[in-house]
Amino acid sequence: MAKKPRASGDEGGNWMDTYGDMVTLLLCFFVMLYSMSSLDSRKWEVFVRSIFPAKEDPDEVVVNGTIEEDGEEDPAGTPEIPETEAVDMDTLYLTIAQMMNEKGIEGVTLSRGEDYTFIVFQDKTFFDGDSSVLTEQGEMVLDVFGEAIAPADEMLEQVNIMAHTAQGQPDRPNNPRTDRMLSAMRAAEVCVYIQTKDIIEPGKLVNTSYGQFRPIASNDTKEGRAKNRRVEILLIDEGADIRSLNEYYEEYTSGENTNTVITDGALGGDHDGFINVGPDEESVSSMVTPSGEPEEIPESETMEAPEEIRSE
Repeated sequence: MAKKPRASGDEGGNWMDTYGDMVTLLLCFFVMLYSMSSLDSRKWEVFVRSIFPAKEDPDEVVVNGTIEEDGEEDPAGTPEIPETEAVDMDTLYLTIAQMMNEKGIEGVTLSRGEDYTFIVFQDKTFFDGDSSVLTEQGEMVLDVFGEAIAPADEMLEQVNIMAHTAQGQPDRPNNPRTDRMLSAMRAAEVCVYIQTKDIIEPGKLVNTSYGQFRPIASNDTKEGRAKNRRVEILLIDEGADIRSLNEYYEEYTSGENTNTVITDGALGGDHDGFINVGPDEESVSSMVTPSGEPEEIPESETMEAPEEIRSE
């Protein structure tokens, strides 16, 4: 039987020609796609480095498919987050006063001491007589107050809310249960309202009731009782040493805090909407600026405890 002729060595490599033609066509295809596209050079560099890794430049960082150099702005145009303007705690009381004047709120005393701000809301600001229910006006005042101090949340160590009643009859102390309960419920209502607005970390809020035992004026007159019937808020700066409340009261009532203003509910004029009280003015313990004669409000401290807070 005759043997088949052996194939020559050249015939075995013919498939390489076809493969080379295919690769050439693919290269031409990708070149055409590239010429038709608008490829960001920075992204192309990232792509090339992903295929041919090289030694990383310590000054370059790849973020979301882009290369950013330390200390340089992202060329892709990533918007910068604006920095929040720092709150000046030494002038915060003026900001609060001005915002309250814009809303026509009168008779609020604001005083700046060392590492704290002391605010006094007189008489009917939040509550009617013999009541611990916030009035519409009281909610509006707290809304303005909350808006003013919200940016200072991180700058505050503690917020003390202190409620006071007046002694209804000079010769007879108030009913202890009614006096304490009314004072405590008023402080709690203000504290709860501020907390529900989610503007101050709840752990910073402290509510305290003093009843009739922190008067700043004589209870012999209706004007004096109007001054004693009040809610106070003490803002303590972040990082400050929290002192006894007695020390804050002593400084405040002594008139040492010369940085004190009283809102008068109006903008413009020589005092920019509030009355400046300096060291030569009246003592803080007698400051109040109601319009006209203060109205005498009956308080439950002169009555039996309301039905809802009596002990069973």
